[in-house]
Amino acid sequence: MTSDGQSIERLREYLRTLKPAARSMLVQELERGLLRGGENAGNEIVLQELRRAIRADAQPVPRIGDAARLFFAPLEPFLIDARAEHKRVGRIARVSLEAIWSWIGRDLMAAEAKALSEDINRALVADDRTKAEQLVRALHDRAILRMNDTVSGIGSDERARRRLAVQVGTPRALEDLSTMIAVLSLREVLGDFARRLPNQIRVFDRDEIDAVTKQINAAVAQPALESGGMRKSDFFLCALILVMNRLAAPWQLIRIATRAAESDDTARVAETPYAAAVTLVLSEAESMVGELRSELRAGRPIVSMLKAIHDAARGLRSEMDLSVESPWSRQLAAIRAEVSSLLKAEIEATPGFVRRLLRPRPAKDIAPGSRLDSIDVNEAEMRVEFVGACRQYASELAVNEVTTRAHSELTLYLETGTKVLLDSLRHAEDADRPFRQSQVDAAIRFCRTVFGSEYAGLLAKAAEVAVQTGTTERRPARA
Repeated sequence: MTSDGQSIERLREYLRTLKPAARSMLVQELERGLLRGGENAGNEIVLQELRRAIRADAQPVPRIGDAARLFFAPLEPFLIDARAEHKRVGRIARVSLEAIWSWIGRDLMAAEAKALSEDINRALVADDRTKAEQLVRALHDRAILRMNDTVSGIGSDERARRRLAVQVGTPRALEDLSTMIAVLSLREVLGDFARRLPNQIRVFDRDEIDAVTKQINAAVAQPALESGGMRKSDFFLCALILVMNRLAAPWQLIRIATRAAESDDTARVAETPYAAAVTLVLSEAESMVGELRSELRAGRPIVSMLKAIHDAARGLRSEMDLSVESPWSRQLAAIRAEVSSLLKAEIEATPGFVRRLLRPRPAKDIAPGSRLDSIDVNEAEMRVEFVGACRQYASELAVNEVTTRAHSELTLYLETGTKVLLDSLRHAEDADRPFRQSQVDAAIRFCRTVFGSEYAGLLAKAAEVAVQTGTTERRPARA
């Protein structure tokens, strides 16, 4: 038997020793984790073996996770791993699903949800997948009716909107439910459309655009969509999200809108159903700005995020004529202004942060054997990389002037300051040498980012020479 086979057998033996209540609890916790998006091959194996043991013992066990996962399966392409309050058109935060499921079973349709969920779980325990899928479809249809009644009764009533948010337990409850209604109502058409799309679209060029447009137009013309009371605008939005998910560069979705309008004029693009593509790209950019704010506060790297925002802004401005006044041009201007506001303070603070770390200190101010704090050095290096990224993307992020100034300050200080640091290292005594060395090591890291590896390598060799020269000079003095 292979080692994997032996591991599975040991797992089976262990699970057989568990009491029914413990098995039930373990199933529920693992399935809740999967519902929240915690994909893990090991968890799936444990669940599979748990279910096998449950069937063998004919043990009834509540299976809320399986029913919920099947219910939410059509929503998978529209889920995002972000905070629930982040606004993104046509998307739902994955973390909101558990609260929505609880609301459905508690307030929306308690008796029906309970009965159908139990039937679904029994079908799954019996390994009758076909019956389970039929029951899930029935649950979808009834949930759509109830959610429609709930949403249509709110309208523009802000108090009712807030009350719904409290009941459901998510900050964007009305938007989440509206998205769910659209996706679940269109689940069959969207599923068929998604299966026809390529797994990945590396370049969204004319041929790919025409092929996708043909598929969307064919789906819109289906009798089921025409007569099923489903809104075509919802289908266009959902279909375009499915396309965006397959694009290597999501901002390229704009091209389907300009192609449909046969123009880059915003007024003409806005008249087509494919205007939703522009709305989606702008919504994604706005969401990235919110994530940027969160990452900046947490002190995490944001270079890849800056590139994504830059590419989206540049794509919008290059693919469409946004020079004229329009809602889209105002929205993009607001996005760029917000990004600029978020970045300016961080950019301006970076040269000072680096100077505080590398400034020469008299020996009396250095604790014997001390070094620079590695956390501070890591943060400074991340800040230097951040300024470099902002410099690269400055035009679209509206930070040209402040980035140029900060980069010039860093360049000048590193060019002149490293000479002073080398002299200090050369004349250092045993007590302060570790600290001087840590300053030079930090400067080498910063120079690698600003000037490149070759410059940093020369500086490292100069530091070695400085240490050797200092040691040689001190020996005769001691003699």
